Amino acid sequence: MRTNHEIDYKIYGEEMQYVEVELDPGETAIAESGAFMMMDDGIQMETIFGDGAKANTGFFGKLMAAGKRVITGESLFMTAFSNVGQGKKKVSFASPYPGKIIPLDLMELGGKIVAQKDAFLAAAKGVSVGIEFQRKLGTGLFGGEGFIMQKLEGDGMAFVHAGGHVFERTLQPGELLRIDTGCLVAYTQTIDYDIQFVGGIKNTLFGGEGLFFATLRGPGKVWIQTLPISRLAGRILTYGGPRRKEEGSILGGLGNMLDGDGW
Repeated sequence: MRTNHEIDYKIYGEEMQYVEVELDPGETAIAESGAFMMMDDGIQMETIFGDGAKANTGFFGKLMAAGKRVITGESLFMTAFSNVGQGKKKVSFASPYPGKIIPLDLMELGGKIVAQKDAFLAAAKGVSVGIEFQRKLGTGLFGGEGFIMQKLEGDGMAFVHAGGHVFERTLQPGELLRIDTGCLVAYTQTIDYDIQFVGGIKNTLFGGEGLFFATLRGPGKVWIQTLPISRLAGRILTYGGPRRKEEGSILGGLGNMLDGDGW
């Protein structure tokens, strides 16, 4: 039996998705501040400290839980959406940038998922949103996400978002997967997560892919994104920056044409 609230859901869209959560009377969903999109009449919205997973922790307990969320890059507050009306009601949450929303049934995934710091979108009430410290020094220093990642625990539904296309990979016992550190979205607690030096002078100096891989060893499930938001932001800054100093010259115009910028 689940101890978290049971919710039904449906995901809409392709590049800019949103998730529609259906709540029975008395059921509640929690969401990251700013994720709300729309809701039916009969849904009550309440701003809360932390994730609301533990109802009787007291003020300081709630403050500690909220503080942990700040460390992971999330807001100090979360928002709870409760069905206080009659019959089923719906509330929807949208992803903040182009990509995919990943539904995670924590009961079927061993009760715990480790995710990148800004991945959480929404969940059923009772799901705990905390922090996961990387115990290996090398992983913390060079793993792309630092020492601290998000930890989602419970037996309810949780939703995380990631950039570009997102796919799930199941690793068999002992199977090793190397990926770019920024492309890692989430993994089950049975995965052994570490980092590995790329190696080679040419790879290190001219490869352009960073100095380290993320290494994931099975058994377990891994979710991978094709477009980390940091990579997207870097490209936008590159193309949105100042143009060439010789912009007014023929040489500058020719260079811009070759780059695809036109005149």
